[in-house]
This record gives sequence, C-alpha cells and structure tokens, in this order.
Amino acid sequence: SVPACCSARYNLALLAFFGFFLLYALRVNLSVALVDMVEPNTTLTKNMTSNVCPEHSSTINVPRNTTGEKYSWDADTQGWILGSFFYGYIITQIPGGYLASKIGGKLLLGFGIFGTSVFTLLTPLAANLGVGYLIAVRALEGLGEGVTFPAMHSMWSSWAPPLERSKLLSISYAGAQLGTVVSLPLSGLICYYMNWVYVFYIFGALGVLWFFFWMWLVSDTPETHRSISHAEREYILSSLKDQLSTQKSVPWRPILESLPLWAIVVAHFSYNWTFYTLLTLLPTYMKEILRFDAQENGFLSALPYFGCWLCIILSGQIADYLREKQNLSTVCVRKCFTLIGMIGPAVFLVAAGFIGCNYALAVAFVTISTTLGGFCTSGYSINHLDIAPSYAGILLGITNSFATIPGMVGPVIAKNLTHNNTVEEWQTVFYIAASINLFGAIFFALFASGEVQDWAVSGYHLH
Repeated sequence: SVPACCSARYNLALLAFFGFFLLYALRVNLSVALVDMVEPNTTLTKNMTSNVCPEHSSTINVPRNTTGEKYSWDADTQGWILGSFFYGYIITQIPGGYLASKIGGKLLLGFGIFGTSVFTLLTPLAANLGVGYLIAVRALEGLGEGVTFPAMHSMWSSWAPPLERSKLLSISYAGAQLGTVVSLPLSGLICYYMNWVYVFYIFGALGVLWFFFWMWLVSDTPETHRSISHAEREYILSSLKDQLSTQKSVPWRPILESLPLWAIVVAHFSYNWTFYTLLTLLPTYMKEILRFDAQENGFLSALPYFGCWLCIILSGQIADYLREKQNLSTVCVRKCFTLIGMIGPAVFLVAAGFIGCNYALAVAFVTISTTLGGFCTSGYSINHLDIAPSYAGILLGITNSFATIPGMVGPVIAKNLTHNNTVEEWQTVFYIAASINLFGAIFFALFASGEVQDWAVSGYHLH
C-alpha cells in the first residue's frame, strides 16, 4: 500500500478533522454563552433542588466581565433557542446526501461550514434584534450543518480504500468530539474574561478561515486532485474499482427496502438518544442531584468527550488492523464494535444512577459511558460505506434524519420525567436511555451486513 504520511487522503482526513472540530465548537458554544446572555434572576427559577446530597461546591466570587447585553428569556424560551438548531439540521440531511452525489462533497461541505460560521458571526446581532431572529439564525446554522456529514461520507466513498476506511473516517469525525472538548471550557473562559459576544466572533472567524484552506487544498476525487502522487491515485482507484456504481439515478426503492440499512438506522437512533440526553442534561443532573456545579468546572463537562475522542481514534486503528492483519470479516468487526459501543454505555449509565452522592464516581461512570460510545464510529457509524459506497452520502442522510429525532425529543421527555428532581426520576431517565441502547445494539447485531449490496453496484438495474 501507499505510505500514509503526507498523502492526499490523509491530508483530506486532517482538513476534515479541523472542519468537524469547528462545526461542533460552533454548535455547543451557545449552551455555554446562554448562561451569560440571560439575566440572572430569570435563569434560576428556584426549583425544588433535591436535598438528597449535601452542598459541596465552594464558590469563590471572582470579579468577572459583565459588559455583555443581558436578555430576560424564561426557561421555555431558552429551550426553544437551544432546540431550534435541530429543526434546521433535520431538514437538510437527505437533500445533503443527494446533492453531494450530484455536485460533489467538497463544495457542499465547504459551504455548509462557511454558512454556519457566517450565521455564528451574526448571532450577537440577532440576539439584539429579538428572540425570533436568534431562533431563525440558529435554525439556519442547523441547515448549514445538516449537509456536512452526508457530504463527507460521499467524499470518502471515492477517497477511502476499503481497508483504510475505519482509520480515515475515524480521524475526520473525531474532530467533532475534540471540538466539544475544547469549546466547552474555552467558551466559558471567553465569557468570563472578555464578553459573551466574542464566543461567536472567535469561532465564526476561524470557520471562515478554514473554508479558504479547504477550497484551496481539497478535491472531490483522486482523479481531479492537483498534487496527488501517481502511485496513490492508482492505489485508491484500483481498491475501489468493483465497489462503485456508475448508475446516475438513485435506486430509492431497494435502498428503503434494505434491511442492513434499517439496522444502521436503529443503531444510530438508539446511540444518539443516550448521547443527546447526556449532552443536554448532564449539567442539570450534576447540579440538581449531586449538588455540584458543572458550569463552574467546564473541564468536568468536557472530560467524557475527551475520552470519546481518544476512543474514536484508537478504535479506528484497531478496527482496520483486525480486518487487514487478522482477516476478521468486515461485518464481524462492525457488529463487535457496535455492541461494545452501545452495551458498555448502557451499563455505566444505569450504574451512574445508583451510586448515591459519590460525585467522583458519577463523573467517572459518565466518562466511561461516553468513552465506550466511541467504538460506534468504527461500528455502525461507517457501515454505510461498507454496504453502498456509491450512495453512502444518501444513506447517511437517511439514518441521520432518524438519529436527529432523539435530539429533539429525548431531552424534552427527560425534562418531563424529572419534575421533582428526585433520584428515582433520574434513574428512570437513565433506564430508558439504557434500554433503547440495548435494543439498538441487538437489532444491529442481528441484521447488519458488511458486504456491498447488489443494488449499490453497476449493472444491478440490468437484471
């Protein structure tokens, strides 16, 4: 095989890594800044904080910058502001995959991140104009981000040799986790020492800068790349020659009737249920039940995602090693990694509900739970490319549409179940998340496939 160092395919993975890093930084920065954007008396509607656990966060009052505008938004309004992103995000998943197969992933991904960055730069202005404008800008950011994963999958279908798929994809998508890790504490520090508007200006400007590098250095296929070596181009093209379809029309019906695709849909939906529930509600659980303020300690909220990032990178290497050197079948690797990445988190999540007030253990369990989830990236998450490389972008659009629903529904249901903030109520939330995870893992293990499906190869329509 062609050396990895400085190769065009690894440069693509690296640029994509930074792109997804910025995407997630742009996505989570609002949850941190919102705390500072809202007038203090409206955020803390004193609810019945459970008195199960003793108070133990020693808050030292440090003078902080208070020059930023403050708005009087109640809890419901804040919920709408935070949720509006997903309403834009779900709309562009399937069109994103379809467009990527038509105009190529480079332009779509580039302009998706560019658009998101521009709307991020406009966020402070929108907030000043009124809450409706802010919700609209966030929904538009969601529209821009919605095309990015399908576009990337579509690019990898022409760039990633089958036996390097787990490595290359896990590098590019791991940027998302690291973006979460870095931007949670960093946004907090920016709010603290400067002013919340800079959270949006700094990350937005970086996104625009990334866009110019992307447009200059990347191309849609190995054939059109300016500086790729002859050897690498031949290596990639020959490894993919039996896997791609030249068919121009999309075989929608066989796609929707494909059981291996539904196996990915169920796994993706289940995984995201736990992921989004934790992402949005973990700070609440720590604060209300464990009486420990995660806001004070941005690093603790970022720890689980750091673990997940490490796990994604490592498991991508291991998965391809097992397929190449140990001759394990692709489907066997995908199923094993998905089982570890979904049952592991389920077990530790339920455990987190039963450890009483030991918050060090709570943080440890939640961190292990999220970390093990990283195995899924080399499991169901890139299985689209195994079963239909030509239509990978469209397949991801389909599964990601379903997988966005938990982001909209999960936190709402969890909030409704925890009216009195008792430990029992939270155990129910964890139980539900764990059982959905378990179901998804079993379904995937039963029905997933690792082979290119008949309908995804040239000549299928002739039969």
